[in-house]
Amino acid sequence: MLGPQEALGCGLGTGAREAVSVGRCLVKRMDFTEAYSDSCSAVGLAAREGNVKVLRKLLKKGRSVDVADNRGWMPIHEAAYHNSIECLRMLIHADSSENYIKAKTFEGFCALHLAASQGHWKIVQILLEAGADPNATTLEETTPLFLAVENGQIDVLRLLLRHGANVNGSHSMCGWNSLHQASFQENAEIIKLLLKKGANQECQDDFGITPLFVAAQYGKPESLNILISSGANVNCQALDKATPLFIAAQEGHTKCVELLLSSGADPDLYCNEDHWQLPIHAAAQMGHTKILDLLIPLTNRVCDTGPDKVSPVYSAVFGGHEECLEILLQKGYSPDAQTCLVFGFSSPMCMAFQKDCEFFGIVNILLKYGAQLNELHLAYCLKYEKFSVFRYFLKKGCPLTSWNHISEFMNHAIKAQTKYKEWLPHLLVAGFDPLTLLCSSWIDSVSSDTLIFTLEFTNWKRLPPTVEKMLSTRASNSSWTVQQHIASIPSLTHLCRLEIRSSLKPEHLRSDSFIRQLPLPRSLQNYLLYAEVLRMNEVPELAGIQDGESSEAP
Repeated sequence: MLGPQEALGCGLGTGAREAVSVGRCLVKRMDFTEAYSDSCSAVGLAAREGNVKVLRKLLKKGRSVDVADNRGWMPIHEAAYHNSIECLRMLIHADSSENYIKAKTFEGFCALHLAASQGHWKIVQILLEAGADPNATTLEETTPLFLAVENGQIDVLRLLLRHGANVNGSHSMCGWNSLHQASFQENAEIIKLLLKKGANQECQDDFGITPLFVAAQYGKPESLNILISSGANVNCQALDKATPLFIAAQEGHTKCVELLLSSGADPDLYCNEDHWQLPIHAAAQMGHTKILDLLIPLTNRVCDTGPDKVSPVYSAVFGGHEECLEILLQKGYSPDAQTCLVFGFSSPMCMAFQKDCEFFGIVNILLKYGAQLNELHLAYCLKYEKFSVFRYFLKKGCPLTSWNHISEFMNHAIKAQTKYKEWLPHLLVAGFDPLTLLCSSWIDSVSSDTLIFTLEFTNWKRLPPTVEKMLSTRASNSSWTVQQHIASIPSLTHLCRLEIRSSLKPEHLRSDSFIRQLPLPRSLQNYLLYAEVLRMNEVPELAGIQDGESSEAP
């Protein structure tokens, strides 16, 4: 399942966990071809080849039947694996002791394991009648029953069950048993047989996963239907709280989701310890639109508004799935959502800055459905150096007053001041109050060019006393250029420009269109738009102002 950074990514998790399968712990299988040619005894080789005549001669000569090769295989293992029925009978006749019948290879396989894995029904029968243990386990805790199920050997399975094989309990490492395996392989006949023989449909492996969960996770609708019909709990939860509906939604198994929902699976059952992640989050993050359509009308909308929850809009944004995002917003989910405390984002728009190739599409979808811009979004533009988006947000009406996050904006602005020509001119021309920038951190940290450019949008001879004092201190320790600028007197035309601009409404300054419509000569229009300052500072992105060009979009 997904972890917070993966599950929202930020992960789906078991909260948004990473899409890691919580499933069966795979059992390592030995490569039975690894036997060294010079390590097998003559008796073992005869048993392997099913050569009854040679084996009989060797046994008459008193050759041992329990000499093991480099894998720990004795002749009885060779006969069982290679279906040498007559050879097996001769070996058992030569040594019918329990120790020999149950002898194990170095990996813990007895002859019964090998015969069951290969579906050698007659060999299995002979071994069981000779006293083989139907519940013997390998070093990896695998039983003959499990091997028969894994290899689809239903006749051998029936034989083992008749001789006392335990249908329940762990049949392999990690607690994964035969019903888990049959569900995983979607072997309907074996599933039904195991259930008929008393297999517990609620058995759990070491991760708390039931066979029904396995069927949902791996997209096995036939297995799922049989287990549901047998009364298995559709709302069972693994140790990390994930449900079958959650894992099916995460993995994109639409048929399984439909079957679970029609059988009473709860879409509002939280699937992580923090009680925020639901199946709808998994579907949105992983881009499963059909499943999302199924879940939206059934999922309680508190997940979109609750202060301690996470809107699935965040999941869609994190996953970079534009279609899922649009589906959610069309169905009434908020493009602003609630502050996402789990991942530390104040809005889906802020989260979008983590994305690359999908970024512009996601941004435009959020704006299309009414996402409100604020200074944090501008700050993120500076943090991730998305300057074209910064300019776009200004054109789209991002408020430039009454900021609640000025310190965060200033932190990123100072770091981005080396590229100030790509964003600062647009901010100031759009009507942002330069006094907001003229704090100690800005005055003390930015370059001389950046500081002088900022002052161009002020009456630097009529600044608040605290600002004048900081500028004076900076000038005394700065270049002659800064000192000269601060000492100069603003021109009357500049002061008139400031006065005219201050009388305009904020929306009038966001683009040049309003000023272009004023009954003024083009030269005065250019002056109100700071054309000469921009030209002097070689700001190419705003060069179009002089020609009346329009706004840009990402």
